[in-house]
Amino acid sequence: MFLELDTILLARIQFAFTISFHIIFPAFTIGLASFLLVIEALWLKTGKAIYQEIYRMWVKVFAVAFGMGVVSGVVMSYQFGTNWSYFSDVTGNVLGPLLGYEVLTAFFLEASFLGIMLFGWGRVSKKMHFISTLIVAIGTLISAFWILSANSWMQTPQGFEIGVDGLFYPTSWKEIIFNPSFGYRFIHMVTAAYLTTAFVVSAVAAYYFLKQKYQTHAKVMFTMAMLMALLVAPAQLIIGDLHGLNTLKYQPAKVAAMEGIWENEQSAGLRLFAIPDQVNQTNHYEVQIPGLASLILKHDWDAEIRGLKSWPVDEQPPVAIVFWSFRIMVAIGMAMILTGIMALILYFRNTLYQNKRFHQWCVLMGPSGFIAILSGWFVTEVGRQPYSVYGVLKTTDSVSPVITEQVAISLLLFIVVYSILFTTGIYYIFKLFKKGPSAIGDGEKYYDHSMEATLTKKLTQTEGE
Repeated sequence: MFLELDTILLARIQFAFTISFHIIFPAFTIGLASFLLVIEALWLKTGKAIYQEIYRMWVKVFAVAFGMGVVSGVVMSYQFGTNWSYFSDVTGNVLGPLLGYEVLTAFFLEASFLGIMLFGWGRVSKKMHFISTLIVAIGTLISAFWILSANSWMQTPQGFEIGVDGLFYPTSWKEIIFNPSFGYRFIHMVTAAYLTTAFVVSAVAAYYFLKQKYQTHAKVMFTMAMLMALLVAPAQLIIGDLHGLNTLKYQPAKVAAMEGIWENEQSAGLRLFAIPDQVNQTNHYEVQIPGLASLILKHDWDAEIRGLKSWPVDEQPPVAIVFWSFRIMVAIGMAMILTGIMALILYFRNTLYQNKRFHQWCVLMGPSGFIAILSGWFVTEVGRQPYSVYGVLKTTDSVSPVITEQVAISLLLFIVVYSILFTTGIYYIFKLFKKGPSAIGDGEKYYDHSMEATLTKKLTQTEGE
């Protein structure tokens, strides 16, 4: 089967597979690091052991996810040299420093203080441990800053010039880093990461409710998660709208593919359902709301939206993937908002912690954030095609001169290895969930300065004798 495919398509599939696997872990750790920060702050403020018990369970989950993210991220870096050497050569002067800054300013920071988060209990002061959690949380955001800056530059490139040798040379690092789409992508992605973590936490808490164990811990986790769903999910809708307006300005073909619009349309309708047919440049079985796409995209019922036929066929992105990925992402976002509203209603009815059907729904919503993130990235990356650097460097001109069979074999190996890695990691995380926060805390002494003083006194007396 692979021998019938071309090298470029296989290289794209391989990169899509590895980045799809990789992205879910950094996204999860971004949200989880901030969750741990809040939990530890509550413990320091109240002194209640329940917060530390919750922390000690989730920090182990964080460590596993962080490790899996590192392993899968290293592979991606190698692919730039193996499958995309021309892309790396041409854009290296711009993207190389951005990715290097991510390692120097974020990864080393996270990796260094993660050890204190995991093994520092009883060995460092409460304040030092909290600072370590804070630094790791900041490190995850710094990492997202540089990665999204690099990716956003590929979407809306500026601040560079092309030399006589065909290489890209920076002319303004300020313009490169803070390119036109960066701010929207950064906020949108970080918010998505927080929502992803919130729904994982809510799913675990809902599972505990259904199994009738760790009820007190579950109430804390569930309350925090539902607050995120209630407040942040609607905010994400607004952020997404602003991001869409920015995309319409700089990547109108992507928006046309997202909306499934082929002809230039006055008062363009919002396609709720359609089967895009790129060969015949049309949709089948359309179900649309007239004028709503124009209202959403240009805030004007009568505004005109450019259709995909405004671009040559070879300049159009793969419409079906973009079209359906966008709808999956939006549908999950609406489900998150609905979950937050339902939680508020149940709270005022005093049944938030007793409603089994709602808890079952929250368990089902557990992986929803990951699916939404992957769908969003499909929209972003597939919608950028046929370019690797939008409007400047095409994907077909970015690939390495490698043999098709070699890419096919490496892709198969990645699928096998990643499947084993993913299964093992998820199995261990689920074991942690099943074991629960109280079980993890049993038999472990919490850090207490009075204990430290007593131990010091005993050691002094021993030395005196």
